[in-house]
Amino acid sequence: MNKYLLSALALSFTLTTGSAVAQGRMKKKSDDEKTKVTTDDGMMTKTKVADDGKTKVKGKSGNGAKMKATTKPREGAEMKDMSMSNSAGVMVGGAMMTPDKDIVDNAVNSADHTTLVAAVKAADLVGTLKSDGPFTIFAPTNAAFDKLPAGTVSTLVMPENKEKLTTILTYHAVPGRLMAADLQDGQTLTTVEGETLTVHRSGNTVMIHDAKGGMATVVVADAVSKNGVTHVIDTVLMPTR
Repeated sequence: MNKYLLSALALSFTLTTGSAVAQGRMKKKSDDEKTKVTTDDGMMTKTKVADDGKTKVKGKSGNGAKMKATTKPREGAEMKDMSMSNSAGVMVGGAMMTPDKDIVDNAVNSADHTTLVAAVKAADLVGTLKSDGPFTIFAPTNAAFDKLPAGTVSTLVMPENKEKLTTILTYHAVPGRLMAADLQDGQTLTTVEGETLTVHRSGNTVMIHDAKGGMATVVVADAVSKNGVTHVIDTVLMPTR
């Protein structure tokens, strides 16, 4: 029976070649069912995989923020059988997102996500999105961040607001690989942050409703990586906390 390691649930977009450096500084211990990952900045995650593929993850960042999540494989479908319709990849921010790369290596090349990358770096969310996954990421564009009130981003990236920034960023991550076809009208998704998102669907248009009543539209779907999938959204999702 296949087991899917969910080695970490912190968003881990790093600048340029920073992802490779982060990977080099990662310490990993594992056996058949348990994995523990610790990075130099104090980020620690523990993963336990049951015989039925159900995965439990607990994590703690260097600044003391905690997270936990549980996921299980979809019934009747192996993750290896999930693929995008265009095997060549999906264009995001002027770069081709291809299934032979992991989420990090794909995301750092998008010119439309430089604000997101900078925010994640400021939050010190050094994670392991280069691990096996799978992960589903709802990735706001630069234009999405520009919709926020003036000064919001510059305020959030201040060191004293790191906890709030971490909360917002982890609200955009969901355990498991959810393709656009898997997202059904009225479906509730539990995020890494712990609160939920609600899916609204009209034909092929997928919208994500956040905890504060905001709505984001998926503008580019199914950017598949070898360890998950990214859906580009036009609005920043906001948790209640």
